[in-house]
Amino acid sequence: MAAARAEGPGPSGARAPAPLLVACALRIEQAALRSGGGRGAARPEPGYAVLRTGMGPRAAERAVGRALTRPGLARAPVLATGFCAGLVPGMSPGDLVVAEETRDPRGTVACEGTVLLAEALARAAPGRTVHTGALTGSDHVVRGQERAELRATGAIAVDMESAATLWTAKEAAADGWNRPVAAVRVIVDAPEHELVRIGTFRGGISAFRVLRAVLPAFYDWHRSFLLPRR
Repeated sequence: MAAARAEGPGPSGARAPAPLLVACALRIEQAALRSGGGRGAARPEPGYAVLRTGMGPRAAERAVGRALTRPGLARAPVLATGFCAGLVPGMSPGDLVVAEETRDPRGTVACEGTVLLAEALARAAPGRTVHTGALTGSDHVVRGQERAELRATGAIAVDMESAATLWTAKEAAADGWNRPVAAVRVIVDAPEHELVRIGTFRGGISAFRVLRAVLPAFYDWHRSFLLPRR
């Protein structure tokens, strides 16, 4: 995991803001997230930590649970990201999904700042379609008829880690504190562009570039929770 700035008293005695914990599953996703905002962009900002969890919901639970016990991360907002499968006909590789909520067998976790995220993503990745809706979890790659069945539940996309990541993040929030959570995914697999193997998808290069480009949107989302509340 990339180094994060710890919480603690700053020069004025005020508590430093919690860093943003960004969780992804795959090495290629981690590489995109650590490479800044694309060619010519600044390196990731201070207070920004990337955690590679490994694939699947159980791996995500374990990795996120451990990370949030580390010094400085107890109150970190958590954003799950990486690649996903779109469920809605007409979606294309490189489209973005902003979860309004994540779902898995344990229940639903509501995401925060979705409108801000969608607007920031549209600025960061002009020309890319941004979809908002429910993001459902799975413990395997979804294909064929199962895709249609998940779509019938009202979900617009599916991945294996986001729901587990956000559920664990909420469960780890101490003293009833409402930890900000969100999920942003880049589509690599859609009804008309079904994935055969993660290393050979046609939209892979496009999705990687999109994931690199959207870091400024993550920063904007994080900053929104550092502003004084009225």
